[in-house]
Amino acid sequence: MTTNWRISSFSGALLAAYFIPSWTMIAFRIMISPVHGLYERPNIAAALYISDHLQWAAMSTIRFAWLLALGRLTVVAFFAIFLVLIIRASIRKTGDGDEALAIALAIGSAFSFAGMVLASQVGETEALRLHATELLMLLGTAIVLLVERPAQRETTHSVDDALPLEQPELAHNR
Repeated sequence: MTTNWRISSFSGALLAAYFIPSWTMIAFRIMISPVHGLYERPNIAAALYISDHLQWAAMSTIRFAWLLALGRLTVVAFFAIFLVLIIRASIRKTGDGDEALAIALAIGSAFSFAGMVLASQVGETEALRLHATELLMLLGTAIVLLVERPAQRETTHSVDDALPLEQPELAHNR
C-alpha cells in the first residue's frame, strides 16, 4: 500500500480535527447567548478588554460577539473545504487544496494572535495559554506548508511517444 499523504495535508487534517469541533461549539454558544458565550474562557480576553478598556455599550458588545462567532465559523468553513478537497487522492497528491488550508491558517492565526495579545493585556493567563497553544499549532502547520516542496507531477514518456524533430508532411508544405 502506498501512502500519498503530504506532510502539510496530514498536519492540516489534524488541525481541522481540532478546530472544526472546538471553534464551532464556541461560535454556537455565542450565537445562542452572545453575552454569556463571550464571557467563556476562549473569548474572555476580548470580553474583558471590551468592557474594561473600550467601555462599549451592551448592543455594541453583542455585535462584536456575533462578528467574533462569524470569524470563527469562517475559519471552520475553510478547514471543512480543505478536508473535502483532500478526500480525493489526486487533489491531495498535487496539493491543490492548500489554498483553503492557507486561508484557514491565516485567519485562525490572526484570531489566536489577537486573543493572545488581549489576554496578556487583561491578565488572563489561562486564556493566554489557550491562544498561544492554538497560535503555535497554526504557525507550525503554516511553516510546514511554506517549506514543503510543491508536488511533482508524474510524467512518464516512452520512446514511441517522442515526436520526430522534423515531420515529413510539415517539411513538404514549406
